[in-house]
Amino acid sequence: MDDATGRHFLQIPGPSNVPDEVLRAMSAPTIDHRGPDFSALMTGLLRDLPPVFGTTGPVVVYPSSGTGAWEAALVNTLSPGDRVVCFETGHFSTLWSEMADRLGLDTEVVPGDWRRGADPDRLAELLAADTGHGIRAVCVVHNETSTGVVSRIAEIRRAMDAAGHPALLLVDTISSLGSVDYRHDEWGVDVTVSCSQKGLMLPPGLAFNAIGPKALEASRTARMTRSYWDWAPMLEANARGFTPYTPATNLLYGLREALRILNAEGLPAVFARHDRYGRAARAAVRAWGLEVLCADDREYSGVLTGVLVPEHHDADHVRKVILDRYDMSLGAGLGRLAGRVFRIGHLGHTNDLTIAGALAGVQMGLGHAGVKIADDGLAAALKLLDEH
Repeated sequence: MDDATGRHFLQIPGPSNVPDEVLRAMSAPTIDHRGPDFSALMTGLLRDLPPVFGTTGPVVVYPSSGTGAWEAALVNTLSPGDRVVCFETGHFSTLWSEMADRLGLDTEVVPGDWRRGADPDRLAELLAADTGHGIRAVCVVHNETSTGVVSRIAEIRRAMDAAGHPALLLVDTISSLGSVDYRHDEWGVDVTVSCSQKGLMLPPGLAFNAIGPKALEASRTARMTRSYWDWAPMLEANARGFTPYTPATNLLYGLREALRILNAEGLPAVFARHDRYGRAARAAVRAWGLEVLCADDREYSGVLTGVLVPEHHDADHVRKVILDRYDMSLGAGLGRLAGRVFRIGHLGHTNDLTIAGALAGVQMGLGHAGVKIADDGLAAALKLLDEH
């Protein structure tokens, strides 16, 4: 809408809205990334980042998108031809498994219907059959951004422990970090990958690996080719408050401010807020008479809600109507869900009124797009928000 007034409603599941405080922090003058001021900045970040992952171990920071964090996790821990199990839970899990293929790994994909998370029972079967311990790693997306389904990582780890299997557990938290409860250490995750533009409320451009001790040990003998993504020079430079190559300094200023905002609210309160917004969105969807994409109530997401449109309707048409009439962006259906699903993002820098406004826009837009709905979806969401 070229003539739109007011602020654009960005209700995609990332990149998410960036707080004004973070934008102002990023506008500071760039400094010498080999000087003492940068060392102080980086040292503080490397101290404050691990608690967001639920770890006391190291977190390395790359100037990269989240895709780079995927590659770093694979190439630092594995060797060519290693067998890797990847759970197909949506579009992004599929991309990760395709990357593993291209890197020369022996990738076994566990098929999924894109409505449920990784199945701990199926993993238990695979590990029990792998008596020779040929499986070297298990890859799981925590919050699948394309579907709004959260895999139960603690149960995945319990299945691995019960089998006594030594495989590494690699987990993608690209859209869950800072929004959904996550516990790298407690859940026995070996590498957690993430990035900046979702729950951390930053623009794209920073990627992260939280590294467990077992993964660090594996990196010493792993034979995948790596240079830019190599943990060893990163960790060596980080110990002095630096990076081995030019950092994204102004994004790091923003990260410092974003961590301050998260800590001021408190992570438990952040997680509870996202959970409320997820429940409000699902209440609206059901009251409209539509169907939530996630089919298991143990796996609902506080980050986004995927909405199935009725047959003979096009979800992209619904999104276009809402964008044109109300200046609000919703997430598209990706891969096999294209045209069948739209996604409502409710993560990061948002509040009750933002969510209420977004759901009002969806309700009005569905009607204008010709989708027959009951008109009490917004009322259902407001009732839930008011009760809590």
